[in-house]
Amino acid sequence: VSVTPYLYAFAPPYKGMLATILGMTWARAAIFWGSDYGKFWLETNYPRMPSALSTVLPPLLISTGVQIVNMPVVRASITLQNPDNSHLPNIRASLSHIYKCSHHGGLKGLWHGTSAGILKTVPKYCTAIFVKDYMDTVVLKPLPENATSQEKLWRSAVKSMTAGAAGAALTNPLDVIRNEMFKTNLGLSDTVKHLHSEIGWDFLVRGMGKNLIAVAIPVGSTIFF
Repeated sequence: VSVTPYLYAFAPPYKGMLATILGMTWARAAIFWGSDYGKFWLETNYPRMPSALSTVLPPLLISTGVQIVNMPVVRASITLQNPDNSHLPNIRASLSHIYKCSHHGGLKGLWHGTSAGILKTVPKYCTAIFVKDYMDTVVLKPLPENATSQEKLWRSAVKSMTAGAAGAALTNPLDVIRNEMFKTNLGLSDTVKHLHSEIGWDFLVRGMGKNLIAVAIPVGSTIFF
């Protein structure tokens, strides 16, 4: 298996890097902190609520809100990386380009693809957080009070990477659809039809390897640390 495509993904130029890092950092902080606090609040105030619901409801609501707020930056960063837009120097220029676009332009254009973005982001974090909690409470054995630091780190690593990989793999098709929507400016259903007509159902696993690196590692690292 060639590693060239994966190395290429890390190659310069790094246009839009700062905006992407800042956007992802506040988003993940809000989702994971808000999810933990939301679960605690629900369990305290609604003790009869099913555990699965108190686990999934906070990331469902918070990640939806975060995705809507972040959508212009997400679209601008993806547009910036498109080889056809190599003339755009930075995020500000990319946002201006999207705003002035004749098709799906204006303020509405900045949120084009929000439906696919929500379908991608929300299940990803809900899955990751649910798997994290499930691994923590059901799959992995509780550590004794005298557990070593190595045992604690190993347990946390297994939990984190399993959660990150599950969230990335299960939502890969939605990531493909979202990126194609940005590239073609088609709607959700038309994008799915377009992808299916081009490569069949193989689009569901297109870019899976890159997605596991780009999503599983950052999400798993966020949970771990």
